[in-house]
Amino acid sequence: MNNKKVRKNRDEEDGLKNPKYAPRKVNPEDIQLPPGYKIQVFAKDLDTPINLIITEDNDMLLADSGVTSGSGKVLKLTSKGFQVIAEGFNPPLTGINYYNGNIYVSHRGSITIIKPDGTKQDIISGLPSFGDHHNNQVIFGADGKMYFGQGTATNSGVVGLDNAGWVKKYPYFHDYPGSTIVLTGENYVTKNFLKPYEKKLAYTGAYSPFGVPTVPGEHVKGIIPANGSILRANPDGSNLQLVAWGLRNPFRIKFDHNNRLFCANHGADVRGSRPLDKCPDEFQLIMPGMWYGWPDYSGGLPVTLPMFKPEGMSQPKFLLAYHPMIPPKPFANFPNHSATMGFTFNYNKDFGDFGDAYIAEFGSNAPETTGGKPLPKVGHRVSQIHMNTGKISTFAINKSGYAASYTGGGGFERPIDVVFDKDGAMYVVDFALSSPNESNKFAPNTGVIWKITK
Repeated sequence: MNNKKVRKNRDEEDGLKNPKYAPRKVNPEDIQLPPGYKIQVFAKDLDTPINLIITEDNDMLLADSGVTSGSGKVLKLTSKGFQVIAEGFNPPLTGINYYNGNIYVSHRGSITIIKPDGTKQDIISGLPSFGDHHNNQVIFGADGKMYFGQGTATNSGVVGLDNAGWVKKYPYFHDYPGSTIVLTGENYVTKNFLKPYEKKLAYTGAYSPFGVPTVPGEHVKGIIPANGSILRANPDGSNLQLVAWGLRNPFRIKFDHNNRLFCANHGADVRGSRPLDKCPDEFQLIMPGMWYGWPDYSGGLPVTLPMFKPEGMSQPKFLLAYHPMIPPKPFANFPNHSATMGFTFNYNKDFGDFGDAYIAEFGSNAPETTGGKPLPKVGHRVSQIHMNTGKISTFAINKSGYAASYTGGGGFERPIDVVFDKDGAMYVVDFALSSPNESNKFAPNTGVIWKITK
């Protein structure tokens, strides 16, 4: 092979690892708000900001997921802008919080505290976060306990071709239930990408490693920590307990002023061995001991209904022979692929309706998650959940209705968190620009924080 061809191949590989992006445009005028509100850029040129908190001392701390750099970071706002105060966390870093002088960092597989002197200590490790979804931000309840969501390994309960990226690293990993379940024995046939030289098919059952089939009536023992669950522990990480399970990806949880626990949970996609269509994103009221339906229910309805059948594909069947209970219907449902993320409650009457929730919608990863269909006009906005009725209305959205990069505009790209400060101003964390060719790759220095006031 000649030198020119070698150089070309290396350039192509580098392009895949470090795709080139156009600079991000930032223009608040591209964002539509209700009358009386205004929006401005609070910070820009960030990497992949994922979570913002304001401590009791009024310090502003920002979490960077680390998906572009390979190192999750915690930053603090100073007179010189956001400065890194800790790094080296396993990406994705999904959230941070502050409690009794310690910063709590949720990153892949672990929860780590940063002590006041800057030292780090893992208080929980070994969480089942090697798959599609991870352990998420820690919060604290009135009971003094630490709560957090743990996502599932798969889209809908079966390890398949869509999981090849992590299966090659962790071939025995799969979902683990929160209590003992009995399987129907449904198995799914795919190419065996782990042994392509054998040219054989793989038969994979629910809650099993890739290529391991199941039989009708097979029992799978529940564990703690389970996938698709909400867990709690003491602030030092001891006494880990299951609160609820059957949630696909409980990305963000939060208590309201009545001490009710709510959760933003992601619906399943049209992908993998068991694709599901029209699964809503759920805003759930979490009750201890409840099963919320995953992988056999979505939005409180069984996935065996015709509405969940993807076009041109098989009707989904149950994976569980017996369901722990009929799951509760969500407090509110969002359109599928909205990708609801961080949310907060408003307790400032001057800003808006007292007690209503405001939630960031990340937007679709089409066509990978939509069965090859084009980008749906959902997400990429901040919505308001009217807590008295459960109704949802759009609060802030690009005038185009799409992500900024889709139209060449300068507004929202990937809203991922919403926070209020003590003066009632809203901050919207906007993750980063997506790659034009791969929606799960993001451009460094394109994250933004917006500030909305009334």
